[in-house]
Amino acid sequence: MVSTLKIALVPGGSRGLGLLVSRELLNRGYAVAIAARDHDELTRAKERLSSHGTVKDYVCDVRDADAVKRLVHQMEQDLGPVEVLITVAGIIQTGPLEAVTEEHFKDAIDTMTYGPIHCALSVLPGMRQRRSGHIGTVASVGGLVSPPHLLPYATAKFGAVGFSEGLAVALSGSGVTATTIAPGLMRTGSHERAFFTGQSAKEYAWFAPAASLPVLSMNADRAARIIVDGVLAGKPTVLVGWLPKVAQRVHGLAPGLTTRAMGLANRLLPGARPDQSGLREGREAASALNSKVVKVLTVLGSKAARKNNERG
Repeated sequence: MVSTLKIALVPGGSRGLGLLVSRELLNRGYAVAIAARDHDELTRAKERLSSHGTVKDYVCDVRDADAVKRLVHQMEQDLGPVEVLITVAGIIQTGPLEAVTEEHFKDAIDTMTYGPIHCALSVLPGMRQRRSGHIGTVASVGGLVSPPHLLPYATAKFGAVGFSEGLAVALSGSGVTATTIAPGLMRTGSHERAFFTGQSAKEYAWFAPAASLPVLSMNADRAARIIVDGVLAGKPTVLVGWLPKVAQRVHGLAPGLTTRAMGLANRLLPGARPDQSGLREGREAASALNSKVVKVLTVLGSKAARKNNERG
């Protein structure tokens, strides 16, 4: 057991934002346990992170409450009690309502609403007993305002926001803090691992540049620093980037207007075809699109994907 180090757990820490959050915690002197579904992905992540400090990797599906409990038990035996939990695990499904299925909602909610619940409830008994600890839940601007063509994602993220904010209230005065994290678009390279339905190539054509271009998306390393700063400081809410700050204010002042604006944007996006309700991963959608313009617009996003373990 590594008893001299502070211990952090990052579900979803194998790639993208989770990988960067894990690295940030390592650079601040934490021993970090990363968890994800894919063993090979975890192995590559551990290799990238090991030069920064003590890393342990665990295969775990946050949708499974019992598996999360076993993970926490095992990592506390290996490393020590969890002092920081930042749940990043997520899934992005992009497409029009007509191409969305109930299974898409279930997968999103199980991963991004129940996932943070399972993780938080597994570490809370020890934290409350010690009267110290920090819990961070990575939600999204999509948990503040529901964007078009991301309905399962937004549904799950709204649930995550409700849980995390309620958890902060419930833990008031306990010595344990809960932080709701709402980032906007970040250049993590996640567009290559997102899933697209409906006219998947056309969906990729708008989503990938938005997740890659400066101004629309922010530097992911900076986002990770802001997130870790906020969680360790015990802030109730951390808005990462300009988009969630604007979205929160505008939606708060004019919710009806915001909904109408999102509805107008929805009309401008690609429609669905009856035979296109399946999911296609970003890399496959990009190949089907085969657009030189989109390749140029996603140069920074592609660079981030290579850097952040979004590619096999």
